[in-house]
Amino acid sequence: MIRSLFYLSLGFFGHLQAAEQPNFILINVDDQGYADTGPYGSNNATPNLDRMAKEGLKLTSHYAAPVCSPSRAAMMTGCYPKRVLPTPHVLFPAAEVGLNPKELTVAEVLKEQGYKTACIGKWHLGDQKEFLPTSQGFDSYFGIPYSNDMGMASEGSKSNPGQSTKAGSAAKKKQQQTPKDETGLRGNTQPPLPLLENDQVVERVKVEGQHSITRRYTQRALNFIRASKDQPFFLYLPHTAVHFPLYPDPGFMGKSPNGLIGDWAQELDASTGSILDLLRELKLDGKTLVIYTSDNGGALNHGSNNQPLRGSKGSTLEGGIRVGTLAWWPGKIPAGSSTGAITSHMDWLPTFAALAGASAPADRQIDGLNLTPLLFGRVADFKAREAFYYYRGFSLEAVRSGPWKLHLMNGELYHLEKDIGEARNVAADEAEVVKRLRSLAEAMDADLGREGASAPGIRPLGRVAEAQPLIGLDGQIRSDANARMKVLP
Repeated sequence: MIRSLFYLSLGFFGHLQAAEQPNFILINVDDQGYADTGPYGSNNATPNLDRMAKEGLKLTSHYAAPVCSPSRAAMMTGCYPKRVLPTPHVLFPAAEVGLNPKELTVAEVLKEQGYKTACIGKWHLGDQKEFLPTSQGFDSYFGIPYSNDMGMASEGSKSNPGQSTKAGSAAKKKQQQTPKDETGLRGNTQPPLPLLENDQVVERVKVEGQHSITRRYTQRALNFIRASKDQPFFLYLPHTAVHFPLYPDPGFMGKSPNGLIGDWAQELDASTGSILDLLRELKLDGKTLVIYTSDNGGALNHGSNNQPLRGSKGSTLEGGIRVGTLAWWPGKIPAGSSTGAITSHMDWLPTFAALAGASAPADRQIDGLNLTPLLFGRVADFKAREAFYYYRGFSLEAVRSGPWKLHLMNGELYHLEKDIGEARNVAADEAEVVKRLRSLAEAMDADLGREGASAPGIRPLGRVAEAQPLIGLDGQIRSDANARMKVLP
């Protein structure tokens, strides 16, 4: 009933003519560091991203979440992750929980405005049928439903190319002892890695499949754009790259000064370039907003570079949660522009909705902002957020307002515009700022809480009974409610 009322409200605003509705392409890279691309200072060759930045906008203070699943929940729903996916970390294979099907995703909002929708890549919001993209507003889905390290060590999921699979298995020995809980199977209890077409397993991903996945995602994306060129479309392209294990296509291996992670970044650059080239060829560049971003900061232990930020993936230091982001729309976004305004993955839903002639859901709390004024260079028309809250799992660890960021546990205060690397704690000199930021944090107790999974503003997880791996350890597929079985080699 609530969902129906929301859709009726969209009808009240009316549809834009299809010719006026822009297309949206949201490219979400996995674990790419702040300085892993040319526009943000890398010495690695990323000419297509360099051109994208020169022709578009750099969002230099754009926030994700510290790890994969929460970040993607924010991107899809326009909400703080704790509001819609209250889990301590990420989701694993055969999780009994996932993004609640009652949540309204950006795909559902756009689909009601006449958009064709596709998700190609890593989903990571639940692998059971009820949680997959095709149950969340996407017309089609193709991809590995979670991280590429969540498979079997013997099939390459725990080690880089050329490394012993036994070494990869040993690295996960501690996880192997962790019992399964509602968020799924860990370590060496994880089943074979599945590739899905919509909600069905079509392949068991081994080493060769890992190497080819970026190429296959890219080809699917190009096919979708060609097939959808005469109607408004939304393409969500969440890459498996550059998450460990690092599997660039063999044609890109050894090309980068930054090892395997740099090789894979070059392949992502080529992938993005082919998409932008096709948009130009089809004369869709003037009516398509393309976003390039990452789901969290880079993993320093796997070769990422987050400079000049401090910290790594998994933390609420800037290096764990601030991500290098580009927006491209020739003729609409001023070329070579940049903004340091505080923006977030939560902002894509209200932004895309506004541009498509819809509105963000009015029957529930939405935390994101409409970034249209920033994108179009109308900075004076943009109403900035008073505060951004840095959640890690259930815990609120930091709060930012304007240039000031306060780490709540240790009381450290940083002026990010003067000290982006969080090197000089100025709390002792700025008592009033500390007091104001603490009061902002305390106000969250009435909404999402500072700790724990229970608070008034937290919405329920989706749940299923007796969740099963999509491929069993015996190779049998268990991907639908009827338990239809076949064995993949």
